[in-house]
Parts: sequence; structure tokens; C-alpha cells
Amino acid sequence: MAHWLFKSEPDSFSFDDLVGKGEAGQEWDGVRNYQARNNMRAMKVGERGFFYHSNEGKAVVGIVEVIAAAHPDSTDTTGQWECVDLKAVMPVERPVTLAAAKAEPRLAGMALTGNSRLSVQPVTDAEWAVVCEMAGVAP
Repeated sequence: MAHWLFKSEPDSFSFDDLVGKGEAGQEWDGVRNYQARNNMRAMKVGERGFFYHSNEGKAVVGIVEVIAAAHPDSTDTTGQWECVDLKAVMPVERPVTLAAAKAEPRLAGMALTGNSRLSVQPVTDAEWAVVCEMAGVAP
């Protein structure tokens, strides 16, 4: 099963906002990058990802789960953008900052440490295990 990382500016939509949506979750809408869209197209229901606060905090703060496969983004009027739906699973015990991820040699190849601008990124099984270890959660 694949793993992912979803980035959001906490002043626009935070992990706590997703927690507040409960089991119904939230459309991961507004993404306007082809690579990020294609990543969402590859996702399957039940796959998990990290919720990353960008700009402010710059840290992995929670675990999320894909609850709906890629479908048309309700905020798109052109018909070319898709999104998945996510729900919050749990906060991490210890937020994993971008600086900490970059300092961890086992994460040298992680998309986050090399292409921190991409809003929806794949995470390898090995990277998932390392970040979970750093965050104090079971992989």
C-alpha cells in the first residue's frame, strides 16, 4: 500500500480543521499542479499519508487516510482537476519539522527534503517508517 504527504498552510486549512470534519472528511481541493493531481489519481481508498503544515510550522503534524478515490474537484470550473477525500486518523506525538527531516540521512531522497514545493507527494515505505519513528507513532 502506498503512502503520501499532503501539504497545507495551517492558516488556510490545518490538521485541526480536518479533525473537525470527523469521519466525513474533506475534499483535498484546490490543487492546481499536474504532478500533485497525478499523485492523487494514483491513490487508493485506505492509503495513509502525513499531514504537513507548510509555511507556518513546516512540520508533519498528523496522519490522514484517503476515504474517496480521485474525482472531479468541486472548486474547479475547467473540468481538468481532480482530488481525493481525506479524513484525520491521529495527530503525531512529536511534529517532524522540515529541518529535522533534512538532517536525517535516511530521508535524503524523500520528496519533501528535495522538492518541498510539491503539495501532494509520494512517500516510500522506508521513509514512512522513519518519519513515523521520528514522530513517535507506529508505522
